[in-house]
Amino acid sequence: MKKNCNGKKYISVSLSGNDNINEEKKSMKVVFVGAGNVATNLATELYSKSFDIVQVYSRTIESASMLAESVQADPVTDISAIVTNADLYIFSVKDSVLEELVSRVPANKGIWIHTAGSMPIDIFSGYTSRYGVLYPFQTFSKNRCADWSKVPVFIEASDQRTSVLLRDIAGQLSDKVMVLPAEKRKYLHLTGVFACNFTNHMYALSEQILKKIDLPFNIAIPLIDETAAKIHTLTPCEAQTGPAIRYDENVINKHLSLIEDNEVKEIYRLISEDIHRLADK
Repeated sequence: MKKNCNGKKYISVSLSGNDNINEEKKSMKVVFVGAGNVATNLATELYSKSFDIVQVYSRTIESASMLAESVQADPVTDISAIVTNADLYIFSVKDSVLEELVSRVPANKGIWIHTAGSMPIDIFSGYTSRYGVLYPFQTFSKNRCADWSKVPVFIEASDQRTSVLLRDIAGQLSDKVMVLPAEKRKYLHLTGVFACNFTNHMYALSEQILKKIDLPFNIAIPLIDETAAKIHTLTPCEAQTGPAIRYDENVINKHLSLIEDNEVKEIYRLISEDIHRLADK
């Protein structure tokens, strides 16, 4: 019996469907290429579902060992030392190094997949016959557990058999699994940047402002929580409030006068103008 990062206990999952697919899943050995935020969360969750994580590759032994230890795998820092008898190779690295690492992994007959939102599926073409994408649409941090059951997971595969297998794997992680081709997935990734990364940067800027008046960031958390809660019942445009929606220049100019950093001042101005532009539509 195994535990995931939330401490929940799991036993091996029951398998159903095509017998050949069943056999693949029953004995599935997994290699992770990468040990970052996504890899850590995905490996931990797969391990809790009784997948056999056999190796974790990372450029540094510290990163490889940290994840490997938590899933009872072997850490490696030499890409050529990756085993060739695994069933599934999961590449979870930054886009700029993905293609290079794919080209350096020893040839094998396993299924190769990546977890990137903005990279095409055919990056694996010519290296292996079966490949795909498993893209979880969520923000991950190593020191925080996500509730995978609520994470939308988008898959794409080189062939129907691989698609069935990936759908089953993703289905053991999440209740929301969809097939989405690369052309649409890249727009989903762009959505994530606006909805998550840019939004979090606004929190960072807010924290800097609060520090100037000796207030902790948690003073803003009720406001942040309510802003997020509103869009469960309202559209983002319906939920929008503040001086920008009516373009109250008196308030906007007062705010601009308080901002010392010219780049932050420009961010405030551009976002205010765009809020007003959308409100006018």
